Amino acid sequence: MTSRGSLISCGADEDHVLLHRLLDIGAEESIFLAEESLKDLLYLPVTEEILQSEQDVDECIEILGLGVALHIKQPAEFWLLLTDRYSDQKIVEENADRWISRVSKSVQVVEEDFFLALTEYFAISLMEELFCDECLMKGAPLYVEERIERLKSFIEPIIPRDASILEICCGSGMATQALMRLGHHPICMDSDLCDLCQAMKSDLMDPGSCFVLDARLLPRFFSSQSFQFVLGFMVGLIDEFNWPLWREILLLASCLAREGVLYTTYTQREAELIAKAFDEAGWTGEVIDNRDSKGIYDQWAYLGRRKGRRKG
Repeated sequence: MTSRGSLISCGADEDHVLLHRLLDIGAEESIFLAEESLKDLLYLPVTEEILQSEQDVDECIEILGLGVALHIKQPAEFWLLLTDRYSDQKIVEENADRWISRVSKSVQVVEEDFFLALTEYFAISLMEELFCDECLMKGAPLYVEERIERLKSFIEPIIPRDASILEICCGSGMATQALMRLGHHPICMDSDLCDLCQAMKSDLMDPGSCFVLDARLLPRFFSSQSFQFVLGFMVGLIDEFNWPLWREILLLASCLAREGVLYTTYTQREAELIAKAFDEAGWTGEVIDNRDSKGIYDQWAYLGRRKGRRKG
């Protein structure tokens, strides 16, 4: 099929796997996704290789508007999921005629559920160390309880309890704990797979709601203003050399917020740089002095809102 070891089993006996439920297949059946990361879903390197080869397909499930699951017979029986939903290359769609006669059923899937199923798949594969030669991080991540409780008090009057939240640059999820203790269920992301993996292995982050991605690619997977709030805690450290990169990350991620953004920083200068960039981009906001005697975490913050949006 392919010389690369990139077809990752999602664990056939895991009956909680969302892909099984969305495709309406038994928990005992194996599901494979051709690509090994969200980023690869943009460029489809393995999918392209698969489509150039002949597959022994005896059945097909059409996922309307999103992709196709092929039942492969040899060398072993399994379902192979192909999707070009997030790619500019519509190569799966272009090859649909190859399997049209083998379609056994068509399923209608909400795109948000489809994305969560993919992220769960990648998260489980990550925890099983299928993307790593060796795991260098052992044990639970270090969480500072004082920071979590202080951040919880800071967030509570700002973010409504039922708000939909995207947390960017979440790291190992220390700040995420404050959101969870307030009853929020954020979607979280970071570019560091080791930090996220460590937190998920320790049952401190939900595999169904976190994923690995460069934040600059978020608009490729989410439509504008998909969340009420976009949050980021201790973004930076920002200096004159990396500020262009951070500016791009924060502004692109914030396109997904329809009400507001909240970013905490270590220094006042960092918060003011963010405020200036958002003011130039048409937001209205304020820099918040959140200093304490420890002087370590979340000392300053930028709270921004789309113009025309009221507080609370």
